[in-house]
Order: sequence, then structure tokens, then C-alpha cells
Amino acid sequence: MDTPDTVSAKPKGRGPISQILSPIRGRLIVAAALAGCGSMLTLVPLAGIAHIASLALGDSGIVSHEVWWVVIAGIASLCLGMLLISAAELLAHLADNRITYHLRMAIIQRLSRVPLGWFTRRASGEVKQAIQDDINTLHSLTAHFYTTVGRAVGAIVISLVYLFAMDWRMAIVSILPFPGFFLFFTRAMKASERNMQAFVEGMGRIDNAVVEFVNGIPVVKSFGAIGKAHNSYREAIDAFAHAFIGFTRPLVGSMANANAMISPVAVLGTVLAFGTSFVALGWIVPLDVLPFALVTPGLCGPLLLLHYVTHDLNHATGAASRVQALLDTPVLEQPAPGMQLLPMGSEICLEHVGYTYDAGRRGVLDISFALQPGTTTAIVGRSGAGKSTLARLLLRFFDPTQGRITLGGVDLRHIETSTLYRHIGFVLQEVRLIHASVCDNIALGRPSASRQQVEEAARMANIHERILALPRGYDSVVGEDAQFSGGELQRVSIARAVLLDPPVLVLDEATAAADAESEVAIQDALSRFAEGRTLLVIAHRLDTVMHADQIIVLDNGTLHEQGNHAELLARQGLYAHLWALGDYHNCEEPAVSSC
Repeated sequence: MDTPDTVSAKPKGRGPISQILSPIRGRLIVAAALAGCGSMLTLVPLAGIAHIASLALGDSGIVSHEVWWVVIAGIASLCLGMLLISAAELLAHLADNRITYHLRMAIIQRLSRVPLGWFTRRASGEVKQAIQDDINTLHSLTAHFYTTVGRAVGAIVISLVYLFAMDWRMAIVSILPFPGFFLFFTRAMKASERNMQAFVEGMGRIDNAVVEFVNGIPVVKSFGAIGKAHNSYREAIDAFAHAFIGFTRPLVGSMANANAMISPVAVLGTVLAFGTSFVALGWIVPLDVLPFALVTPGLCGPLLLLHYVTHDLNHATGAASRVQALLDTPVLEQPAPGMQLLPMGSEICLEHVGYTYDAGRRGVLDISFALQPGTTTAIVGRSGAGKSTLARLLLRFFDPTQGRITLGGVDLRHIETSTLYRHIGFVLQEVRLIHASVCDNIALGRPSASRQQVEEAARMANIHERILALPRGYDSVVGEDAQFSGGELQRVSIARAVLLDPPVLVLDEATAAADAESEVAIQDALSRFAEGRTLLVIAHRLDTVMHADQIIVLDNGTLHEQGNHAELLARQGLYAHLWALGDYHNCEEPAVSSC
């Protein structure tokens, strides 16, 4: 039995659908075969009807016992065929349920092992689309596509075999409309492919215009630019309408001709026309035309069905590609079992650390410094200098592309993640709460904590009274009866860190989302919590870090200066220049004032 991990470990070089459906391919093939056999059996009554008609219209007359045997055989075949089709549908749905479960589990397990920095570069909608929307799209493929193809192919094959068994000449002329269908169908597909890109781009422009219009309504109304905003949306609509016409005009005409070629009336007309000609030539008798008149029009439905499910296959291919891409996401390597190392102390050393983002943009380059236990280190620099990148490397949101970071003498890559976050706590600007009680959110990193310990952590974070004011207090559920402001979210995040009680604390934009009152509460909470701990502070206000034990000045991703406040001012370098300009007195990303 495949485990969720094996779902993502499929051989490369195959198509995305082949990779995704590999664990259940055998079941789907069996389901398609059962559906095909069932479809063949359900058509046996048509042959029975043709046989009874030939007996009734023939010279020998009807033999009652032979008719009964034909009827019994037809009913038995119909029942058995329906039973096989039902078994095929059940097998396909069970296989679909199995692969859906394994895909979702595999994605969740994969995402639990990817670097945290991966989430900061992607919208949550991408993950939601793959886990929910795309897997729902694959449901149509696994639960219905193969059985539908099996039924259609089974019906076509048994019908052709029967027709050629009756008379190969009539069989050939009876199916003449079908090559015409494929000719027009191919022309329609080529026409749609030529205009598909413009169609997709037009849809994208409408989506962007809608988002921009909705998000910008307050600004638009404030500045009286409603007409301009409407014009932008109208232009997107007009462009899409033009692209839609270009997409549908050749498609509609060709598909109309294709459907007309294999309409039951056209096919029956062809059968009767050639049948009449063959009878006139003396090649067949009129009774021989009856099986073709009964069976050949029945080929139209399966062929059209194959066309529709093949069209849906394109959507499934795109969905499978996105799901497989998520399953192939690079993971953050963990030390092998038995190879985990425990840090000896809380000293942190960065040794020639560098990091380059996927697009080739440099984050930081050749950074070396140490964070001694019980000291405060502030990282300052202009916007884009690499401050947050450095903090996230320390938290192992991603690993350095060069150099290493050690905690207590051990490379972070050799420390198990749960152990790492017991030693390093963090309070970031973007606080995420899960859909659970406030108590569970605070105890997220320490689920075994008692209610008393959770409340003590909340008191230290200055958020206890606010939680008590909620409808159900600590049992209030985030997103339902628990709503927090930006500053309150920060204090919940601080409570999490307090409960973990780590020896190292990283603060990145800790009060950026807070108003003046909340900032005071956050600063007070951090001041008490930071005592005796190793602190790394990302700062945008120099007056908040002037008492730090050491200040690291970054510029363009490199360590430009290092020292305390007095030493850096005396050097008259970048730090002194920024201090003189007062750039950091604008509260862009304030840090903890106790530093």
C-alpha cells in the first residue's frame, strides 16, 4: 500500500496525470474494463430486437421458444451489464477516495517540511487551489473519466464488431459520417488553440481589473476618480469580449458542422440511402438494413461523450501539474534519526553566511558575527539591506546558500526543528493565528501547557484582560468570536513566545502593526520578557537600539559596520550618517525600547 510520501516520489519524465494516478492506475484500468464489458452487454438487447424483427419479417415465421430465449438472453445481458457498470463506478469512486486522501495527506506532510520562507513568497490561494480546487478537479478524472471512456469505447467496439459481422460493405458506408466529424473536430481544436492564449490573457486582465477596482474603492471615492476606475474595468471587459469572439467564432462553426455530421438523423439517413442502393443492386435484402438502422445511430452518443471527456482532460492535466508541483516542493532537510545534535548553550554564531533568492537576487553576503548569551544585538540598515533575510536565516525559514549558522556550537541544519524552536523564539510583524481557541493558539508550541501557564503567559504579554473580555474568554475561537487588532495579535504572539520560554528571542518589526496605546503595552511586555535572554532586534529607529550591546549595520546585503552606539558614531560612517539625518525617527519598523 502506498504511503502519502510515495505519492510524491513518482518517477520523473512521465506526465503529471500519470504521476498523480500511479498508486491507483491498476484499479482504474480494471474499472474501465468492467465498464466497457458492461456497456457491451447492455447493447445485446439491440441485437436481440434485430433478430426478433428478422424472424417476424422472414419467410419462416416466429418460433415462440426461440423468441423467449432471445428475450431472456437480452434481459440477462442487460442486467449483467448494468451490474458490471455499477461495480466499475464503485471501484472508481473507491480509488478516487483513496487517491484524494493520499494526495491531501502527502501535500500536508510536504508542506510541514518545506522552509517557512517558502510560505512568505506565495499566496495562500495557491496552496488552497491545489489542496481543494485542483484535487476536486481530479475527482472528475479518477471517479468518472476512466469509466466513461470504458463505456464509450465498449459501446463503439461491440457495435462495430456487430455491424461488420452482419455485412462489411454496409458497415463501411454506415460509418462514413464519422471521419467527417473528426475532420471538423480537429479543425475546431486547432482554431481554439490559436486563440486560447488571448482568451486566457483576457480573463486575467478582468480578474486584475476587478481586484484593483474593489481594493481601490476607498481611494477612488476619496479622489473622485470613479470614472477612470470604471474605464479601466470597461477596457478589460471590451478586450475580453474581442478575445472571446476570436476564440469562439471558428470554434462554434466547426463544432456545429462536426455535430451535424454525426447527428442520429444524418447517420440514419446515410444508412437508409446506402441500404436502398444496395438493395436495388441486389447485394442485400431489405431486412439486412434493419440492424444498421438500429445500431449505427447509437454510435453518435459515445463519440460525443468521448469528445466532452477529452476536453475535460485538459483541465485535469493543469490541475495535476499544480498538485505535482506542490508535491515536488523542496523540503527543509532534517537530520537523520539518531543524528540529531543538541546545542550546548545559547551562543549563536554566523560564519560567512550568504543567501541568494530564487530569482538570483542577493539577500546577504559573507556575514559573520556572534550573539553572546544574555546580550542584545540590533541589526539596522536602509530598507532592503537584508535585515529581515538575516533574521529568517537565524529562524531557519530557509538555509544559507553559503556559510553556516550555529547554536551552541551545532549547525542549525543538524538540529531538529522542534528542538530549534524551543531554543529560539520569535515575534514577527505578520502574526498568523489558526482556527482554534485562543488558548490553543497561545499553547501552539507547547500543547501540554496547563491553562494556568497559558494565562500567566498572557498576563506577561499584557493580553490577559483583553482575552477575558471575549465572549468565551480563552475558549473563544479565532475567526468566530475572537477578533484581534494588529497590536493585540502581536501580544498573542508574545504570549506564545513567553510560554515556550526560549533562551534566544528574535524581534522583527515587533510593533509595526500597533497603534500608540498597543505599542506601549507591547514594549512593556517585551521589556519584562527580554530580561536575561539573548536578543536579536531588527530595528528601524536608531533611538530604540542605542543601548544595545552591539549594533550590526547592513548595507546592500553586506556587513558594513559593527560596534556599539558610541563607537559607531565616533567612526562617522553610515550609522552616524543615518543618525544625523534622523531617518530612523520615522517609526517605520519600531523595535523594543528596552534594548
